[in-house]
Amino acid sequence: MPATQGSPDVLVVGAGLAGLACARDLLDAGLAVRVLEASDEVGGRMRSDVRDGFVLDRGFQVFNTSYPQVRRRLVLRDLKLRPFTPGVLIRTDRGLLRFADPTRTPRRTRDLLTGRLAGARDLAALGVLSARDMLAPAGLLKRGEDRTTRTELAAAGFSDAFVERFFRPFLSGIFLEDELETSGRFFHLVWRSMLRGTLCLPAEGVGAVPRRLAAALPEGTVRLGAPVDRLTDDGVLLAGGGQAAARAVVVATGPEPAAALLPGLDVPPYRVVTTYYHAVERSPLAEPTLLTDDRRRFLNTCVLSEVVPGYAPAGTALVSTSVLGEDTEGRERAVRGALAEAYGTDTGGWEPLTAYTVPCALPAMPPPQPLSRTARVAPGRYVCGDHRATGSVQGALASGARAAREVLRDLGLR
Repeated sequence: MPATQGSPDVLVVGAGLAGLACARDLLDAGLAVRVLEASDEVGGRMRSDVRDGFVLDRGFQVFNTSYPQVRRRLVLRDLKLRPFTPGVLIRTDRGLLRFADPTRTPRRTRDLLTGRLAGARDLAALGVLSARDMLAPAGLLKRGEDRTTRTELAAAGFSDAFVERFFRPFLSGIFLEDELETSGRFFHLVWRSMLRGTLCLPAEGVGAVPRRLAAALPEGTVRLGAPVDRLTDDGVLLAGGGQAAARAVVVATGPEPAAALLPGLDVPPYRVVTTYYHAVERSPLAEPTLLTDDRRRFLNTCVLSEVVPGYAPAGTALVSTSVLGEDTEGRERAVRGALAEAYGTDTGGWEPLTAYTVPCALPAMPPPQPLSRTARVAPGRYVCGDHRATGSVQGALASGARAAREVLRDLGLR
């Protein structure tokens, strides 16, 4: 695929995390790169809106400080991160029970250590599992036999009662499925990342993460409002007319646009999630803690303004609640009813701000789940994104890095 005079060496289609990481690595290797983004802002699914003083992430998301790609590419202090409580509250028929990390918040482990949440067998299994996942080399976890998370938990010695009370509702909010059918290898890597890092939110919303990545690129690298209609022998044809040429094209979009641009591309099915935002006069939970439901009426809920006060105007609170599937008629009202019981308060006066349905929120990852797949799909054509790795910030960034390595190798620069 020849490039014409003045054209970039590589075109990257899509300015999500994978595309921005790929562009950065190609630029660092000395190539000329242009990123074409169809939307009016970078970030893909990782964006934040500001409405009437509320910061609304496009679907509930958290930022994990332990990911290697995150530490490589971002200066964490620039994001002004605010942490969640290291643990989770669970609404059960026994009331609210707290799962707390005994290594970080030992004073909050009463429910865990007194048998209200976990018995001796489960505590022993939890200690062994956590020690192994935290201390073992990541490569060892990646090489293990891949089976479902449910099978992994049973093999680790957890009782069915503890799995149903804690692991199933908690992991449903991470994997966006409630049968624990996700790859056990991926579960171990996720558990490791949570033990070794801190779950946070940037002060300006999760959209600050891709904005920081884009700001580190040379001015003019990213072109917004530039949808690509199709790939050509010499580069791409823009939807608004005109062409752009390059020696290589990297498709770094979501799965559906990627499959449209690269016919025959194998993409996994995706999980659908809807996040409801409510404005309330008084915070129903005076701590920055995630709350789950063992009846699984919702995935999780959180008072985001307890995590980052700037997410809501002074004198109000912002509550985020996520559920599997789409926003259907009457669902917000049903969710609000479940939240009344979960928080132990009247939710009748809560003001619905908006609902974000994310149709491609996370790739389905049943075993056997490849942790990384080649970016090369044809000569001069490459693809990256979480659908080529794992459904996480780490997976998206690592996929972009792999695409850059393969481009450089094919161009004889590595």
